[in-house]
Amino acid sequence: MIRKGDKLFSILAFKCPKCHEGAFFSHPKSWHPMRLTKIHDNCPKCGFKYMIEPSFFFGAMYVAYALSVGVSMLVFLIGSGLLDFEILKSIVAVGVVLVVLTPLLLRISRMIWINFFVSYDQNASANTPPKTS
Repeated sequence: MIRKGDKLFSILAFKCPKCHEGAFFSHPKSWHPMRLTKIHDNCPKCGFKYMIEPSFFFGAMYVAYALSVGVSMLVFLIGSGLLDFEILKSIVAVGVVLVVLTPLLLRISRMIWINFFVSYDQNASANTPPKTS
């Protein structure tokens, strides 16, 4: 069971890695290509700064690559092994699945990357900085 405090909760729920309450992405339900990877500057709940350093999420590309390779291998093995697809059909299936899952893989890779470096703090939301207008 996945619950608040687990890294997997932060990754799958797209929540702040520090407090597990604030939304990570600016447009969490939008799959528009221009809004897909837009993140808040700071966590709306605890104020944690998401962009830890300039170009921090550059490393998420490596995670996205690893996820894409894993998904490709899985789809190819299912297509050619279980469903008895020919090689060409399996390759087409891999391409279709990757195109469909790319938005999700991009978001998950960013969440995995930031969760490598940030740990959950149960007192983080209690330390919320005052709002400035």
